[in-house]
Amino acid sequence: MSIRNKVQLVGHVGQTPDIKNFGDSGKLARFSLATNESYRSKNGEWIENTIWHNLIGWRFVAERIEKQVQKGTYVMVEGRLVNRDYTDKDNVKRYITEVEVRSFMVLDKKSSNGSKDTVQRVNNTRDFYKAPVDDDGLPF
Repeated sequence: MSIRNKVQLVGHVGQTPDIKNFGDSGKLARFSLATNESYRSKNGEWIENTIWHNLIGWRFVAERIEKQVQKGTYVMVEGRLVNRDYTDKDNVKRYITEVEVRSFMVLDKKSSNGSKDTVQRVNNTRDFYKAPVDDDGLPF
């Protein structure tokens, strides 16, 4: 049995990605993603819960994030969890968990110019799906 570190999230980007260039060694894109879940409380009321996730993308994934992702973009990301620590300016050791994006897909139905486009794909290893997404014929 193989144990894998794999994360898939679907949500809206919280802010325009922060891009850092490292010269010839590549780029880093850093942004947050909001996912929502709804559930019914014991009282029968619907509760909406938003969870914020920290995401990073390296090299050409970062280049594509820079070109296609902005605040509010609806995306599906696939990656892995990464834990790291750092020392802040007050010399306190901090811990952070991030999702390192390996591939992503923009799920917005409209492009920035307002025309209807097909779903855009971005991937550094393989496509999420083999065929283009066309939901015009779906019953829901």
